Amino acid sequence: MKTEARQIPEKGVNLPAQIEKSKMSGSENDKNTELNPGNEFSKNPVFPKERYAGESGYSEMDQEEEEFAGTGIEEESEDKEFYEHYRLIVDPGQSLMRVDVWLAHTLRNTSRSKIKRAADAGCLLVNGSQVKPSYKIKPADEIVLLLPYPPPPDIEPENIPVQIAFEDDDICLVNKDAGMVVHPGVGNWYGTLVHALLYYFNGPTARRDDENVIWPKLVHRIDKDTSGLLLVSKSDESMFALSQQFYEHTTDRNYWAIVWGDVLEDKGTISGHIGRHKKDRKKFAVYTDGSVGKHAVTHFEVMDRFGIATLVRCKLETGRTHQIRVHLKHIGHTLFGDTMYGGDVVLAGPNNTRSYLDFIFKCLKTMPRQALHAKTLGFTHPISKERVNFESELPQDFEDLLGLLTGYREKMNPA
Repeated sequence: MKTEARQIPEKGVNLPAQIEKSKMSGSENDKNTELNPGNEFSKNPVFPKERYAGESGYSEMDQEEEEFAGTGIEEESEDKEFYEHYRLIVDPGQSLMRVDVWLAHTLRNTSRSKIKRAADAGCLLVNGSQVKPSYKIKPADEIVLLLPYPPPPDIEPENIPVQIAFEDDDICLVNKDAGMVVHPGVGNWYGTLVHALLYYFNGPTARRDDENVIWPKLVHRIDKDTSGLLLVSKSDESMFALSQQFYEHTTDRNYWAIVWGDVLEDKGTISGHIGRHKKDRKKFAVYTDGSVGKHAVTHFEVMDRFGIATLVRCKLETGRTHQIRVHLKHIGHTLFGDTMYGGDVVLAGPNNTRSYLDFIFKCLKTMPRQALHAKTLGFTHPISKERVNFESELPQDFEDLLGLLTGYREKMNPA
């Protein structure tokens, strides 16, 4: 069953002010990268007007929207990429040239050696086919390049406990605790997962100028207040290969979520563009007409029902900022406890009774964050090429909330 995203009005009852609302802080700015026209280079690429670039030399890039800076909000997504995706079209007047030379003179701060590593990992394509760095570009060629972002500067290792679900020489799978920011950003320059992994991989003396240091390379990330599996690369080779899988959506990612209300369909698909909210720039919203944002698809399946809430499994087909949270809210089933999207008020049940409000107060106090957990992650190992699948246990707060909801259901519907 396919469900076009639809807006369902929600009525909420505010709970006592004593309930602490989880605060999200920090931001990660996705900066649009300016191409270098490099007029001093006689054979430098020239870009046609309109669709592709214009004479100034800017490319058409398929990157996430630039994030709202200076808000103190940590803009993370269930599948926020840590790589840059370039799509460029060669001008009709361009002479024959090696693609690595062309790219090195077109993209600022991008060396031929970095382009070669991308090509070796299959992350350099011309007209849809993988090519070698020596490929000679021709007019109207479409070039696609994936490059991982460089590690953040001036990061010091910090001795912060992390749960490691799996690790080998090439990858590390973390079972992230709720409340941990994954990457340094405004308001969160310290105490992030990157700081913790830098210490875990190397000890307290790791320095960026040491070529033997293993830098944690985040392939994707999850929200601060979402728990669960997060994949980290330990080498450039594995980073290139994993980035390609996330870009091509060949990974398998399943999240468990507890949402308000009784989801009527046993399973379905939510499809709707996701873009920044027009009135509140800290939030995101669904635009069914496709006029704003990017295409997004979330598949869901009901796993258990509690009358006032539902446990659902969500599978991401795309990975937009706050995708699961926004899609589920838009069909009338806000994530339980999601303060940003109004899930910390009563949205279902007999909200006119004091005993019920006390019960919901207890539930939100038990899990004072959005009820979302990255449960499983499957991908092809970047080196062995073996398909691997991992599953994480539910955190204690998630288990406790399920227990409370199960008890409520049994009380309301005794055998």
